[in-house]
Amino acid sequence: MTATPSQPLPPRTAPPHAESGTVLLRGLAGRDVPAHMESAGAGRPVVFLHGLVGLNEHWEHVSNRIVDRSRRVLLQIPLLELRDDDCSIDGVTVLTSRFLETHVGGPAVLVGNSFGGHVALRLALERPDLVSGLVLAGSSGLIEKSMVSDIQIKPSRAWMERKIGELFYDKSKMNPADVDRAYKELTDRGRARAMVKLSKSARRNHLGDRIADIAAPTLLVWGREDIVTPPEAAYELKAKIARSTLVWLDRCGHAPMIERPDTFGDALNEFLDELDRAG
Repeated sequence: MTATPSQPLPPRTAPPHAESGTVLLRGLAGRDVPAHMESAGAGRPVVFLHGLVGLNEHWEHVSNRIVDRSRRVLLQIPLLELRDDDCSIDGVTVLTSRFLETHVGGPAVLVGNSFGGHVALRLALERPDLVSGLVLAGSSGLIEKSMVSDIQIKPSRAWMERKIGELFYDKSKMNPADVDRAYKELTDRGRARAMVKLSKSARRNHLGDRIADIAAPTLLVWGREDIVTPPEAAYELKAKIARSTLVWLDRCGHAPMIERPDTFGDALNEFLDELDRAG
């Protein structure tokens, strides 16, 4: 029904059991790292993990598609503020495992993009007790063209816009605010060094044949035009993970949760349906 002036739209209400706030996670460096979490809904926990320049808000549209059936949890770790041993793929994996242990309470479906997908893969291999399923979108861990391969000491905004643009097939989906944020962060020497260190640690951590040991049911959601983690990465993951399904998104790059959130949400719901039928 179309709303008229005499029939105003109802006010938007928060999802059931919604909460958000800061949680402290003790990492390899032995200090507490403040991370931001948002949780809503009830039922099977589904935890969303972002990439190196990602935010919780990038998952909002996809995660809202499942809030009526699951407990959807968004975890935002301040990756570029990490230092010492925390600033590595190993360190972020430990921080994420601590979050799952203390704030989720049971095995969860992990949904990860890029670096976040790499962390999800590591957890499926090293802490299968915390993982009931995997959803990987443009995950690193096998093949990756690093965003910082030609990083400048003092990156210009034009350079940053070009690098962020490489994540998208449809450049109109790129939010200028994300470019501004990334430019501001990477002009800070400490954050720029963290970006390089995290990226290099991920590239050195090639998972290779270990991928075949993953037992969790897995959904691969991949943009056909992804130039950061190209299609051959998806094919290799599909071949090596026994219980895996591959969904291709046409005219889509490295960030399908932003470029194709509705299709991504449909695929995620079908995957959760399969998990429900199996369990």
